[in-house]
Amino acid sequence: MSEAETEVANDAKFEFDAGFQSKIASLFLRDTSFALKTNDLIQPEYFTEDATGALIRIAKDHLRVYKSVPDLKILPTLIKDEIAAKRLRPDMLEGVKAVIKEAIKADLSNPDYVVDQVVRFAKHQAIEQAMMRSIPLLEKGQFDKIAEIMKKATSVGLTVDDGDYDYWAEIENRTKERADLLAGKIVREGITTGYPDIDGNLYHYGWGRRELSCIMGAAKAGKSMSLGDFGRNASLAGYNVLYITLEVSKKIIAERLDAANSDTLMRELHKDHARVEAAIKALRAKNAGHLRIREYASGTCKPSQVNRLIEDYRANGIIFDLVIVDYADIMAAEYRSDSMIENLRTIYIDLRAIAFEHNIAVLTATQTNREGARASTAKATDIGDDWNKARTVDILIGINATDAEKAAGEARLTWLLSRNTEDGFSLRIKQDRQKMKFLTKVLGRV
Repeated sequence: MSEAETEVANDAKFEFDAGFQSKIASLFLRDTSFALKTNDLIQPEYFTEDATGALIRIAKDHLRVYKSVPDLKILPTLIKDEIAAKRLRPDMLEGVKAVIKEAIKADLSNPDYVVDQVVRFAKHQAIEQAMMRSIPLLEKGQFDKIAEIMKKATSVGLTVDDGDYDYWAEIENRTKERADLLAGKIVREGITTGYPDIDGNLYHYGWGRRELSCIMGAAKAGKSMSLGDFGRNASLAGYNVLYITLEVSKKIIAERLDAANSDTLMRELHKDHARVEAAIKALRAKNAGHLRIREYASGTCKPSQVNRLIEDYRANGIIFDLVIVDYADIMAAEYRSDSMIENLRTIYIDLRAIAFEHNIAVLTATQTNREGARASTAKATDIGDDWNKARTVDILIGINATDAEKAAGEARLTWLLSRNTEDGFSLRIKQDRQKMKFLTKVLGRV
């Protein structure tokens, strides 16, 4: 090996030391986007610790079938199954637990840099192995085979998308996923709304990852209240939630959440502040996920800022499951034009791209137009400002209520448009708006 080749080899070994292996493993175990990009590059045998390699193998198997990394909540079940199947030695259990704990608290910043380093390491390994395989072929004069081997080695690199999907060949994986769902062995990818009757009418049994969901309603119909309610429920279920408010202050959003979580009239939170505090702390203690609130002035927040915010939190070990934007219509377009329709179109497209890139669910709201606000049940065509919004979102749910329904503390959620399920029906709901409870009971389907 030449001096230059030796230097490259030494650099690769240094860059793939124990600390860097730990970061790679943490990203692979927690970040589906990173795992999809590096799946073909990262192999269990690359890791010096057997426990780390075992977890990478488990994650790769899960990724192959379900196209996502395993939720940390179900990893214990997967590990038990591995031990029962004798694919994981019982004496490795403590080491595996230590790797999982490290992944939970790990620094997940600069994933793109890590991807680049993994690519470099994998290329080095592939080319080195190709050179060794080529030596005996060179002696035999089999130059075509050498060229084929070297071409394959030099093509090792980053997967910029999820790769192709072989429909016919993947039926076994689809069947396994369906069987595991039926048996309760895996959790659904949807981020729960907190209400089984609503989840059951959503394709992913909750807000879909890599999708943009939207609530539509007239002014003061309860759009923000619904977003807060869905965010609160997701956090209580253990999911990490980012709530971006562009209209209502973060303090008011927190007050609304306090009222709902403590079953207290919002205007009377101060009268029994000790009980309210105790109620909030008791809920947090039940393994609630992160619920972070960020506030921006109307018309100032761009999709790129949302993207950077997600990345900043990732650097501190927080990967969000659900991002709520209250609401997209008053965001700023990345490149502002004189056309409101064009601005809105790009905002919605960019939000959906963020959902896809980060493997998260994005939930927002939009206004109905005047005609829709006057109707007892607004239609999808009553969406305000631009029909392109309805075309971009994956599901559009309307909030409707007649004067009589409002007086009775009721409303209807109407499935106006849905990319993957039926639409055109409504769920009657009971509300307690004084306590900021958007939904207290599902009364039935109409």
